[in-house]
Amino acid sequence: MQKTILMVTGILFALEFYVYQAFKTITNNSYLRTAYWAITVLLYLFFIYEVLNFKKTDRDHHRVQLVAGIFLVFILPKLFVTFFLLIEDFTRVIRFAFQYLGTSDHHLPDRRKFLSIMGLGTAALLSGLFLDGIIFGKYRHTVRKVKLKIKGLPASFKGYKIIQISDVHAGSFFHPEKLQKAIDMINEQNADLILFTGDMVNNYAAEFEPFVPLFSSIRSKDGKFSILGNHDYGDYGEWKSATEKAQNIPQLTALQKQAGFELLRNECRIIEKNGEKFYILGVENWGEKPFPQYGDLDKASAGVPPEAAKILMSHDPTHFDYVVKNHPSNVQLTLSGHTHGMQFGLDLKNVRWSPVQYRYKKWADLYESAGKYLYVNRGFGVIGYPGRVGIDPEITLFELS
Repeated sequence: MQKTILMVTGILFALEFYVYQAFKTITNNSYLRTAYWAITVLLYLFFIYEVLNFKKTDRDHHRVQLVAGIFLVFILPKLFVTFFLLIEDFTRVIRFAFQYLGTSDHHLPDRRKFLSIMGLGTAALLSGLFLDGIIFGKYRHTVRKVKLKIKGLPASFKGYKIIQISDVHAGSFFHPEKLQKAIDMINEQNADLILFTGDMVNNYAAEFEPFVPLFSSIRSKDGKFSILGNHDYGDYGEWKSATEKAQNIPQLTALQKQAGFELLRNECRIIEKNGEKFYILGVENWGEKPFPQYGDLDKASAGVPPEAAKILMSHDPTHFDYVVKNHPSNVQLTLSGHTHGMQFGLDLKNVRWSPVQYRYKKWADLYESAGKYLYVNRGFGVIGYPGRVGIDPEITLFELS
C-alpha cells in the first residue's frame, strides 16, 4: 500500500512539474504563478483527504461524485499537457543536436510556447467538457426512435409503441425535480408499454424513495415492467448485517410497485389484444463474471411458444451472445443497458466511439446476430462521474411492425 502511494505521488508530482513548465512558458506574472500553485495544492489536499476518508458505510453518493469530478476536471486533462510537452522535450533534444553540430534553429523557442499553449488549451477544453457534462450533460435526455420488424408479431400489435429506459441510478441524483423534463419526454411519446432494464439504484433501495412520486407519473396503456441490474443487489454497498442486505431487494420491489412498476425476476407476462398475445420476458442480471449470473432464461420462457413474438429484458448485453441468441426460446428482441456508453465518447450519425467498446463489443444501439436483435440503451442516469460527455442519456421509443 505504501509503495502504491509513493508511486502515485511520484507520478502526480511529475505531471504537475510538466504542467507548470507549460504555465510558466506562457506567463511571467508572479501572482498568476502563485495562484496556480495555491489552487493546485489546495485541490490535491482536498482530493487526498476525501480519498483517505472514504468509507463504504457512507451512503451519501456526493463524496464519490466529488472525487470523480475533481479527478476528471482537474487531474486527467493535464495528461494532454504532458503529451504536448513531451513533444517539446523532443524538440529540445533536436536543438542540442543542432548546437552540437554548430547550427541553430531560431524557431524552437516559439515552437515550445506554441506547444505549451496547445497543451493547456486542450486540457482546458477537456475540463470544460467534463464540467458541462456535470452541470448540463446528465440532463440532456434524448428520445431515440427505432422501428423494428418482429417475426410473428400479431396484427393487433402492429404499430405498438414501447419505451425503454435503463440505469437510472437514483442515488446519483440529489434533486429529483430536475428529471421532470425527462419524465415529460417519456409521457409525450404516448407509449403502450414501459420497460425498465435494470440498475434503478446505485446500491441501496432507499435511494429510489424520493423518486417514487416522479416515476409514478410515467404513463402507459399496458403497464410498466422492470428487472434488476447488477447494482440493484447491493453487492457494492456496506451492510450492517446479512439480514439488512437481504431486505434490500424486497424494499426496492415495494418501492417500484409504488411507482407502478412490476418487477420481473425470471418471469414472463402476456400482453393480450383481440385474443392475440405478445410476451414480455424479464430475467435477473446475467453478465460475465465477476458480475452476478442470476438470470434464468429457461425459467422465464417456460410455457412460451418458440414461434410467439416476444421481447426479453436482460440488463447486461453480454447475456445476448453467451446465452440468448442461440436459446431455444427464440427471443426476437433483447433489451439491455449496463454500459452507459461509459458516459463519454462520440455518438454521431456515422461515427460512434467510446472507451467502453474495448470492454463490450455491443455497447450502444441496435445489433443483429443469428437473426435476433439486441438493443443496448445508453442509460438514463450516471454512476461515478456525475456527468455525460458526448453520450447523452437515452429514452428509447420502439415502434413494432
